Amino acid sequence: MKIAILIDGPRTGHFPGEEASSEDLHKERAVQCIKDVISTRYKCIILKADYDILTKLKREKIDLAFNLCNGIRGRTRLAQIPALLEFAGIPYTSSSILGHTLAINKHYACKIFKEAGLPTPRFASIYNLEELEQIQVTSFPVLVKPCDEGSGRGIHQDSLVYDMDSLVAKVRKGLKTYNPPILVTEYIKGREFTVGILGNGDSLEALPILEICFEGLPKNLAKFYSFEVKTRYEDHTVFKCPAPLNEKLRNEIIRTAKRAYKALNMRDYARVDIRLKGNTPYILEINSLPGLQKGYSDITKMVNACSLKYDGLIFKIIHNAIKRYNLTGIETKVG
Repeated sequence: MKIAILIDGPRTGHFPGEEASSEDLHKERAVQCIKDVISTRYKCIILKADYDILTKLKREKIDLAFNLCNGIRGRTRLAQIPALLEFAGIPYTSSSILGHTLAINKHYACKIFKEAGLPTPRFASIYNLEELEQIQVTSFPVLVKPCDEGSGRGIHQDSLVYDMDSLVAKVRKGLKTYNPPILVTEYIKGREFTVGILGNGDSLEALPILEICFEGLPKNLAKFYSFEVKTRYEDHTVFKCPAPLNEKLRNEIIRTAKRAYKALNMRDYARVDIRLKGNTPYILEINSLPGLQKGYSDITKMVNACSLKYDGLIFKIIHNAIKRYNLTGIETKVG
C-alpha cells in the first residue's frame, strides 16, 4: 500500500499573522512525525495540495491519502480536498465532505446539537452590527468567536466580554477579520475537557478524557482555552489525563461525546470539546481534523495515557479508513 500525506501550503498571508505562523509550524512538525511512523509499515510520501494535486496522486498511484488539509480559502475549506478525492475516487482518512462542513461551521453544528438533544451553549449568529440590538444577552460575560475557524483562531483573551460596549467592539472587529456570522455564545463556567473519539458507525472508541486546567494561569488572564493560552502559556496550563472523574460522570461525558460525533457524521477520528456545567457536559465544538503533533496536540496526550501511544494512533486512523473502504486486499507492508 502506498500512502500520501496531504498538506496545505503556508497559511501565512491568509490568516492574521501570529495565528498563521503558529499553525504552519505545528503542522510542519506533525507531518514529519506522521511520515516517520507510516514509513515503518507502508510506502509513504508527502504531497502539497495545489491545483495539480489529483494529477500528482494518480501519477504516484496512491492507494490512500492521509488527509491533513485544513484548506486556505472559503467557508468550507476543510471539505475541499475531500471533495476532490471523492471526485477522483481516491480513498482518504478523516471525515467526509459533509462531516467537515458541519464541524467547521459552528452555527450549523450548534443547531444540530440542539436538534439531537445535546446540551450546548446558547448562541446568536451575528451578520451585521444592527443585529446586536435584537439579541437578548441575559447575562455577561459572553464569548465572541468566528463561525468557521479552528485551532484557536479568532478566540483571544478579549473574546470574553463583560459589557455591551465591549461586545459591539469585538463583533465589529470580528466581522472585519473573519467570515460572517460572528457567534455570541453563552459562557459556560466550569471544568473543561476534550475527548478523542476513534472509529466509525457504532464501533466507536473513546480515548482517555483530557482535562485542561487553567488555575495556574496568571491572574490577569481569563480561564479558558484562548489562542494566547494555547501558544504562550502551555507551561502554566495543567493537562490531566485521564481526567479525575467518578465513573458515572466519565461515562456521561463519553456518551455525550459519542452522540455529538455521530450527530455531525464524523469519520475515523475527531476531538470533542466539552465544558461541565454542574454535572452536565456541554458540547462546545468538534474538531474534525484535530492536530497530530506528537506530544503537543491534545489527542496525542490522550494516547500517551493508554496503551495505544502515538504510533498506534496513526495506524488506528489508517486502519479505520482501510476498513471503511474495504481496502484490506491491497494492504501490504514495507520491508
